[in-house]
Amino acid sequence: MQIELIETYLDLMETRSFNRTAEQLNVTQSTVSHRIKALEGVLGRPLFTRSKGGTQPTAAGLRFHDHAKALQHQWHEAARAVESAGAYERSMRIGLQHDLAAHYAGDWLATMRKELPGTSIYVEVDYSIQMNRDLAAGELDLAILYTPHYLPDLHYERIGDVLYELVSNKVTTIADIRPEDYIQAVYSPAFDRLHRQAHPHLSAAPIASGETTAIIALLTKLGGSAYVIEADARRLLRTGAVNRVQGAEPIPQTVYAAVNVRTRHAHQHRRLINTMQALLNG
Repeated sequence: MQIELIETYLDLMETRSFNRTAEQLNVTQSTVSHRIKALEGVLGRPLFTRSKGGTQPTAAGLRFHDHAKALQHQWHEAARAVESAGAYERSMRIGLQHDLAAHYAGDWLATMRKELPGTSIYVEVDYSIQMNRDLAAGELDLAILYTPHYLPDLHYERIGDVLYELVSNKVTTIADIRPEDYIQAVYSPAFDRLHRQAHPHLSAAPIASGETTAIIALLTKLGGSAYVIEADARRLLRTGAVNRVQGAEPIPQTVYAAVNVRTRHAHQHRRLINTMQALLNG
């Protein structure tokens, strides 16, 4: 079975529109129709009905959905395995939250090279929303992220927390911060909720970012106050570039490991997760 048939079906299940699926897959509408008809021919059942009200899945179409997602995931796993054949016993693609990469990626992967010498590892630094999508589509084998989406095929577990501290190169106390000089950090929906609870008057700043590196660059160029990850706060404090803002408590951010439900007990996945957990809690 061609994987294009499966991926076209999955996209159509989301869009419920042959036109939108054609646009997203960069093919013609007739190509989408031919692919769906071919898949229906293989399965021997109609998967969609089309009417003036739009495109809707049939009972067979609904029942096929979970199996199609599993087939897509297995196809991508098989393609990666064949691609790396002859070099390593297995390969893994891993997603890592932007703010964790600078401080944990090196030690994490150095340990994994020693413990899993037969596994080639590709690391992609990204945001949670994209990593959740890539995991669901089978593009990633494992992700360390801030925001789980609890999709049906994915397994999430909390593995630790990181802290963000409020620093400034303009003021020394929380009462002195002016909203116009504040750089708002939006690292995750959970972080944003805690921030709004703690500092409601600072939750409508003129500049915001979801990455510590960008926020530090803004602090350096523009001056002001912002929450940055604890490790960067310590580094900046040592250099005298900023001071810790008095009266502001650190804000914790929970870190999750995410994998496909079928691989949550796999040896190499558990080693990767346990190693990152040790680093976060060490």
